[in-house]
Amino acid sequence: MRDGSLDQVLAARLDELERAGLCRTLPAMQRCAGAEVVFQGHPSVDFSSNDYLGLARDPRVAQAAISAVSVAGTGAGAARLISGNHPFHEALESALACLKRTEAALLFTSGWLANVGTIPALVGRGDAVYADALNHASLIDGCRLSRAEVRVFPHKDMVALGALLSDDCGRFQRRLIVVDGVFSMDGDLFPLDELVRLARQHDAWTYVDDAHGTGVLGSEGGGVAEHFGVQHEVDVLMGTLGKAFGTAGAFVAGSRTLIEYVRNRARSFIFTTAGPPALAAATLAALQIAVAEPWRRARVRAHTRRLADMLTGLGCPGRGGTDVPVVPIILGDAAEATRIADALLHFGFLVGAIRPPTVPPGTARLRITLSAIHTTEQVDALAEALAGLLVLRD
Repeated sequence: MRDGSLDQVLAARLDELERAGLCRTLPAMQRCAGAEVVFQGHPSVDFSSNDYLGLARDPRVAQAAISAVSVAGTGAGAARLISGNHPFHEALESALACLKRTEAALLFTSGWLANVGTIPALVGRGDAVYADALNHASLIDGCRLSRAEVRVFPHKDMVALGALLSDDCGRFQRRLIVVDGVFSMDGDLFPLDELVRLARQHDAWTYVDDAHGTGVLGSEGGGVAEHFGVQHEVDVLMGTLGKAFGTAGAFVAGSRTLIEYVRNRARSFIFTTAGPPALAAATLAALQIAVAEPWRRARVRAHTRRLADMLTGLGCPGRGGTDVPVVPIILGDAAEATRIADALLHFGFLVGAIRPPTVPPGTARLRITLSAIHTTEQVDALAEALAGLLVLRD
């Protein structure tokens, strides 16, 4: 017997989400100068965005887009394998490959599409994928769509991963280890130097999602592989363009053979209209700025260390001494995370309240992100406001 109409069933489920503090809405947002925004009518300093280098509103990036629109128009019109390819796409791919120190790169219109297209192109039935327990949802879906056997190992547990690889020796045709380089909800790094050694030992391939490290980590912004000194040893590197570079889209980088194969086999590339050429031109401008202005990476790292160390000194449940511009404060309860985020908004700070299913049950948190366009005064003021709220909570 049916439970009711579609709307009745969905309304009941929405009520359940509301009671659990997990219902989400689209907020009204207006960006102003620097890191200042108006969020739901509240003037605030934005500590929730992934605009790590402060390039999303850089006038030089905007001008590159405007100039390219006048030449290439607003859309590609077709998939790149049909007639949607443009010199702007190819120029950006060459620059991304140079940044990652790889032979080639391939653009996708989002990080999600890059992962759910590339992973199933590389492995399938009869193969195995080894995935970190805290991998991003797009990696999880890419592994599932591949139809390979999926082995999940505890977060960053290299001993457990090694045991799985040893136990599976000779059982599968291909073996692919899939991890985030930077875990965006915890702000920690996967030890890629250990990963590549283990992969070589067990004849496995490596796939690293570097969405939150690209442009930020490494002396030249090459990302987490540069940070660990293994740029030439990771088989597949994925990165996004909507974070450090302030635009939109993603890419996969690696050998020329890899990129040619993915171009021919990744369904999310083959059957998708190409991204706007003007967006590629804007991203190329952002990448060039990021490389030419290393002070942006230095500044966001300094802000991150300052905030994390201040919170630690004030007795807040955070962590100090990090290069990743993500500072989580784990509170556990979803309603509590939302309450403190709302209180921060009242004081003029926009901080994300992250709840399940984005993070595991019982680990709801505040997720603070830093940007090169924050001022030291803004960082200090946020730390003071947080300390007061968390003391009151205890």
